[in-house]
Amino acid sequence: MSIELYRDANHACLMFTDLVEEDEQAVQSNQFLIVDHGTGAVIDPGGNLAFNTLLLTMSKYFPPQKLSYIVASHADPDIIAALDRWLTSTPAKLVISTIWERFAPHFTKVGKTTGRVIAVPDAGGKLPLGMSELWLVPAHFMHAEGNFHFYDPISRILFTGDLGVSMMSGRQAQTPITRLAPHIPLMEGFHRRYMASGKILRLWVKMARRLDIEMLVPQHGAPIVGQTAINEFFDWIDTLSCGIDLFDERDYQLPTARISP
Repeated sequence: MSIELYRDANHACLMFTDLVEEDEQAVQSNQFLIVDHGTGAVIDPGGNLAFNTLLLTMSKYFPPQKLSYIVASHADPDIIAALDRWLTSTPAKLVISTIWERFAPHFTKVGKTTGRVIAVPDAGGKLPLGMSELWLVPAHFMHAEGNFHFYDPISRILFTGDLGVSMMSGRQAQTPITRLAPHIPLMEGFHRRYMASGKILRLWVKMARRLDIEMLVPQHGAPIVGQTAINEFFDWIDTLSCGIDLFDERDYQLPTARISP
């Protein structure tokens, strides 16, 4: 399923969701394509379960042979496990945190990444894309050590990776979130476990409020659309306790339970 998040005469942002069958027992994930003046970037393209369908669906909008970038928020399997196949099928370069630069080749055959990795420093940067640019915004420890969000100044979309996730099916992810409260039960458990600490969230919120954002689009679940829902999300995570905030010595005990094979 493809969803047009934004389009004008020279610029487009598309979300692909529900590409993996529910019975595959894999977490639902979204993939994204940004095109500006004929230059394309795929964001968090995913693993092998989604590769064939994504490549075929994307081809209806943009030729993979002209793809310039594979942009990865971090190096989890649901982000770039199909990297070898993307590097074979396209001329694109991988854009990823410098922390993951030497780990990404583990997803490919020997030598496949040589000369094809753009390592991004912790401070991020602005990646040329056609006649525009994609902002690589620091989002470290949400949840990966080296992690970035991607801001498109044309559409005013912030692609937030594992932040803003709501645990739902791909079909449910097609309906935007315009008020946050009904969706917090689908978000809270994930954010409390996968975000490293409340300190990190507060630092991120302070930075993100400076951006002109029309839409927050996570890698799992539905987009958060409009100023009301976006501000509600900022307010919610600004006070959320999560990650190491919730752990103490009770969580670090030698195991006693036997695991059934």
